[in-house]
Amino acid sequence: MGVDSGAGFAQLLMRAFDAMVDEVLVDLEAAGHPGLTVANELAMQAIQSGASSAASLARETGVSRQAAAKTIALLESLGYVTREVDPLDARRKALQVTPRGQDAISIGAAAFDRVFRRWRDEDEDAAEVAIAALQRIVVATDRGQ
Repeated sequence: MGVDSGAGFAQLLMRAFDAMVDEVLVDLEAAGHPGLTVANELAMQAIQSGASSAASLARETGVSRQAAAKTIALLESLGYVTREVDPLDARRKALQVTPRGQDAISIGAAAFDRVFRRWRDEDEDAAEVAIAALQRIVVATDRGQ
């Protein structure tokens, strides 16, 4: 598959990401987490890393507060997160990932790692070059260049 345009490159990146996601979702479903999306898993990772409210989850995941609030409500209804009274401010409810959520995070992370290792191991030198190039693109974009 030749890539000779920006649109083709974007499509290739999206197809590669979709292939990774599909494999992760198979593992999650097989482990008893049907219907969970990678976006849900990434939201749980952000919560586990300190995003304790809809506003902070929105900032960490790059979505609107409304989308973050909907994600929190869904994850709470599925038993992946809880809202507990914040010990520093009783008016707030801090988010916590449940053991079920931690299980899903662990399974998803392991699946992503497996797919990445398999891809990297096909041609380690080429993989390192591709990773470095993508990192440069991201850094340049983050700097607004």
